[in-house]
Amino acid sequence: MPRTVKIDLFTDTVCPWCLVGSARLDQAIAALPDDVVVEVENHPFYLDPNTPEEGVVVADMLREKYGRDPKEMWARVEGEAKKSGIDLDLSQQPRSFPTRKGHTLVRLAKAKGTQHALANAIAWGYFMDHQLINDDEVLAGVATQHGFTHAEALDAVRNPRELAITHELAVAAAQQGIQGVPFFVFDNKFAVSGCQPAEVFDRALEFALDPEKMKAAQG
Repeated sequence: MPRTVKIDLFTDTVCPWCLVGSARLDQAIAALPDDVVVEVENHPFYLDPNTPEEGVVVADMLREKYGRDPKEMWARVEGEAKKSGIDLDLSQQPRSFPTRKGHTLVRLAKAKGTQHALANAIAWGYFMDHQLINDDEVLAGVATQHGFTHAEALDAVRNPRELAITHELAVAAAQQGIQGVPFFVFDNKFAVSGCQPAEVFDRALEFALDPEKMKAAQG
């Protein structure tokens, strides 16, 4: 009989730490025994809910917010990405965009069984392929690789009601106390916050599968 683990994953597709954290989670899942089934449910979160429709220049925003050279901050993320096999160069994607449309597609992809893969694909398209992930046609092109028809995807990202539902969920996540992403909840029992080292995800899955080990570790 298979053992199951449910992971609720809060990310934003313009968050580089989410790209790396999701990859590390997936690597940990891939290393599990064949009798373990992991269900990952993605949830929307806004890295910056005030991003205008036309986007912002990331380097300018970081300088204004932190008073530091963005390259210093990028280097840390890029170094961690390389540890996970991702050749990330954040200077290649100069703008950050609103993510409500992409989150809406990811939310609706749950019924298709492609939700986590689509979330990863949108983030990969943004960071690695330097795509404009606020563009309806770009998003539809990604979604057609994950169970949507082109027309269905366009309808989703242009549907005011669906966009409103997504917005409410993203706002609710912040109101519930999630202050940063990625944020992982294992079986509704414990959470892991941030892009942790790979071994943390291995240990989290171990604890989820055997809660007694977690109790022993807590001593």
